[in-house]
Amino acid sequence: MSQSVTRLLDLSDVEELTELLRVNRDFLKPWSPAWDDEFFTVERQQELAEEALRLHHDASMVPWVICDEHGRIAGRLNLNGIVRGALQSAAVGYWVGEQFNAQGLATAAVAEAVVHSREVLGLHRLQAETLVHNIASQRVLETNGFSRYGMAQEYLKIEGVWQDHLMYQRILF
Repeated sequence: MSQSVTRLLDLSDVEELTELLRVNRDFLKPWSPAWDDEFFTVERQQELAEEALRLHHDASMVPWVICDEHGRIAGRLNLNGIVRGALQSAAVGYWVGEQFNAQGLATAAVAEAVVHSREVLGLHRLQAETLVHNIASQRVLETNGFSRYGMAQEYLKIEGVWQDHLMYQRILF
């Protein structure tokens, strides 16, 4: 993909993003925390977007939307928990809606996050975690030069159950 697939989240994205989440509620369920009905409202997504932009302003997060070639929002990618000092690290998390799956958008978005993290943020390391059975996400990371370095038992509560996650990292320089 030659054109950028990511851009900074904007508050004007909230309605489109909320609708994408609603349409993909069942598709995203196996990979997500147990979201209540309120999560899928414009009001809650507005609050979450405002918080993400506050964290971005404080330089501790980069909240992006992932867009297809027509500019439609296809998903999200966040650089979370940006740490400076001796660590110079962040965690990357992402998702795309089912209708945008297998089009290379997540792979391209992670590639852009790697470049941004190295060249703009000056980070040394990115990390990511995937559910053990999330082979597609593991492929996205491995395609982008991430290497598996361990497994965290009962790492995140997904669908109401503490689940194991594979740990990935990419050293940027």
